[in-house]
Amino acid sequence: MLESGLLPLILMIVVALIVLSVFFSFVPVMLWISALASGVRIGIITLVAMRLRRVYPARIVNPLIKARKAGLELDTNQLESHYLSGGNVDRVVDALVAAQRADIPLGFERAAAIDLAGRDVLQAVQMSVNPKVIETPVVAAMAKNGIEVRAKAKVTVRANIDRLVGGAGEETIIARVGEGIVTTIGSSEMHKDVLENPDRISQTVLNKGLDAGTAFEILSIDIADVDVGKNIGAQLQTDQAEADKRIAQAKAEERRAMAVATEQEMKARVQEMKAKVVESEAEVPLALSEALRSGKLGVMDYYNLQNLVADTTMRESFGSTTDNKHKDIEGEQK
Repeated sequence: MLESGLLPLILMIVVALIVLSVFFSFVPVMLWISALASGVRIGIITLVAMRLRRVYPARIVNPLIKARKAGLELDTNQLESHYLSGGNVDRVVDALVAAQRADIPLGFERAAAIDLAGRDVLQAVQMSVNPKVIETPVVAAMAKNGIEVRAKAKVTVRANIDRLVGGAGEETIIARVGEGIVTTIGSSEMHKDVLENPDRISQTVLNKGLDAGTAFEILSIDIADVDVGKNIGAQLQTDQAEADKRIAQAKAEERRAMAVATEQEMKARVQEMKAKVVESEAEVPLALSEALRSGKLGVMDYYNLQNLVADTTMRESFGSTTDNKHKDIEGEQK
């Protein structure tokens, strides 16, 4: 009987504990008590409504407590709206507190816009107080005398809160400073001028106002290192001379090929003319036969013609023998 009487009591206690755990998990009573203890007046209904809107109450109440302790006048609607927009409420409140301590004019709307733009608003405030040094990579440029000069600069920048939204970042600063270095070195008559006065680079870059349209304000530009590189002018002249030589060789080769082609063409024409001569000589016996057959040439005339040819051949052989003897004599004398 005793055990049957305790069983309903135990079930009631278990059910009560479950109900209380569900209630306290859904209704942040401890967070509400903490807010009241910190001087933040927020209703328990408001916290429950945050739960219904899928807003984690601690993400709103804790930054609100921090802001109230720092003397900032913020309400839950502002923080909740920024949270629902995908912003980082805690970082925005930290940035507002840091800006207030550093006497930097920064409102919640501006800070929220900077945060939603994807920039770290807290880091921007810290950079406004403690400027950042950006080191550029080594920039190479050529002076007018053809000597290469390599320079590296350190740029001290401070965040500009008003231009954080829509302003260019560090990459733009580095690119503009590199452009200024190239312009200064390229306009120098001698590379020694840059080595003697490296501050000319800083003055040229600062006078150009390179921070326009960026999220930063350039405080100073210091040349960290200046070195002499290659003699690019001499190298370019050497390459040009080599290219001219190759062009001349190509043209000479073209003329030689044309000469060889002309020579071969003339040899072919000579062979063609020789072939015509042989063809003409082959027609002579036929013509003689036809003359003998038709009676236009007698037998004695034919014999006289043969004697004339033989006499001519003999004279040519005697002439060639004499020429060879003269050549041999001249060769022995030499």
